[in-house]
Amino acid sequence: MRKLENSELDRLNVDEFKQVEKTPICIVLDNVRSLNNIGSVFRTADAFLIEKIYLCGITATPPHKEIHKTALGATDSVAWEYRKSTLELLQELKLGGYTSLAVEQAENAVMLNDFKAEENKKYALIFGNEVKGVSQEVVSGSDLVLEIPQYGTKHSLNISVSVGIVVWDLWAKLKS
Repeated sequence: MRKLENSELDRLNVDEFKQVEKTPICIVLDNVRSLNNIGSVFRTADAFLIEKIYLCGITATPPHKEIHKTALGATDSVAWEYRKSTLELLQELKLGGYTSLAVEQAENAVMLNDFKAEENKKYALIFGNEVKGVSQEVVSGSDLVLEIPQYGTKHSLNISVSVGIVVWDLWAKLKS
């Protein structure tokens, strides 16, 4: 086996990315502090053709060198928007036909492996602060809570890891 060169990967350029049909998923970051996590979320969103990222509350926005360091240009390809209130955004997204899924550990959460994504639905995935998670008011305002099953001693995953897991899982379910 030989590793492929970047030139052999047949990736879209930024203009092509903006024109191609997107996966019916948007990502909502609820008060995420880490600039590196934000940049990593942009890269994951680019990889899976996510419609848009909403940066809410204290979540920083591009341009910023620490976001750029991990986004590696994905802030140019992926559409994004800043919103002060995550809760107000959720209400707007619901009116736009999105089903809101908070990714959190909560009563009556649906385990990610048990979640059945529906082909003709649009999803808003909400990820929260590195310490406090998704705020309770946003959890309460969501249509459903998804939980990533974990079997070790730790209680949580890094937000950028969580985004990668959940986006990959939903993308795979929607494409199958």
